[in-house]
Amino acid sequence: MPRETIVLGAGMVGVCIAYHLARRGRSVVLVDRQPPGRETSFGNAGLIQREAVRPHPFPRDLASLWRVLPNRSIDIRYHLRGMLAAAGPLWQFWRHSAPGNYARIVPEYASLIMHCTDEHAKMIEAADAESLVKREGWLDAYRSPRVFGEQIAMAADMKERFGVAFEVLDRTLLQAREPSISGVLTGAIHWANTWSVIEPGALVQAYARAFEKLGGRIEQAEAKSFSHIRKSWNVATNKGNLEAEELVVAMGPWSAGWLQQLDYRLPMFPMRGYHMHYATQDDAKLHHWLMDHETGYLLTPMRAGIRLTTGAELDLLEAPPHSAQLDAAEAEARKVFPLGERLDPAPWKGARPCMPDMKPVIGPAPAHPGLWFAFGHGHQGFTLGAITGRLLGEMMDGETPAVDMRPFSADRF
Repeated sequence: MPRETIVLGAGMVGVCIAYHLARRGRSVVLVDRQPPGRETSFGNAGLIQREAVRPHPFPRDLASLWRVLPNRSIDIRYHLRGMLAAAGPLWQFWRHSAPGNYARIVPEYASLIMHCTDEHAKMIEAADAESLVKREGWLDAYRSPRVFGEQIAMAADMKERFGVAFEVLDRTLLQAREPSISGVLTGAIHWANTWSVIEPGALVQAYARAFEKLGGRIEQAEAKSFSHIRKSWNVATNKGNLEAEELVVAMGPWSAGWLQQLDYRLPMFPMRGYHMHYATQDDAKLHHWLMDHETGYLLTPMRAGIRLTTGAELDLLEAPPHSAQLDAAEAEARKVFPLGERLDPAPWKGARPCMPDMKPVIGPAPAHPGLWFAFGHGHQGFTLGAITGRLLGEMMDGETPAVDMRPFSADRF
């Protein structure tokens, strides 16, 4: 009999785990209140970021802190209730971002990122999803020559240490690649071995169909609670009970709250974000994913239009949306590219599940046999879904995983 497994959460991470477990011959049920890829995985910028070997640290220099303090910047906004609720994790985040600690974290984090495109390539082929993916890299653009120079030096170090591929574009080369942008930007780094996805939710759905072809089952239901009874895991949903030998929690920003049922107190905090789709003016075209680095938003040419995604917002997970950050980003984006009218009836809002040491939690629960964790991927759940699925499958079957998983254990908290 195949081992029965329930996977909670049908975002990119959960779907990839379900696929890999089914491929290993397990009987897998994937559970989510929404269809696959309709929460955080739906609204991201659609990048599989092979260059993202350095996680986002907490700013520690006075200039950055002073810039953020007035709460008007586009890359980060905060609300007092969210800051107070996450005070402990944010304090740990600040500590882990100290130069010595951060220097130790980067190679651990990079050990996952370095596998991202190879593992996605296998799943893209299995899901027959090539039409959704572009392998042309993306443009990280700068306004200040000083910041541009600093980032070029950092890119060279990333190439040397982690195999990142990049090209430096001055203003003339950038204008040649993207004729419709203004002259506000002084140049860009073209991250060459990152892939972009023209409809992120559709890629997750394609992976989910590949999972079903392997015999996996998707149960669209709202999980209410779970319990461990006589060596089995029981998940109560609004459509009935599910039972399995093993349970995987891959619920993104909702994971930590759920695990409090079993007295796990993991220091996760949400970083929320927004997007809106736009038409273009006249015959303007955007050929690459384009980030206005120092301002803090990203423009992406999606199927649904030009998607503008914001930076991070610190607030309670389920707090009502706020429009100010997106409005400010739109105003700046219009100075760079001729956006037309808004195409969505309302901005989309989602949340990224962040851990204070910037690394996801992947592996067994410390105190409950048969319970497995896969969450806390921060800004890179879409990027790291495929490699997370492979690694968790290896761990659950007692194999030596392709990556040293000790830095990602829940025991570290």
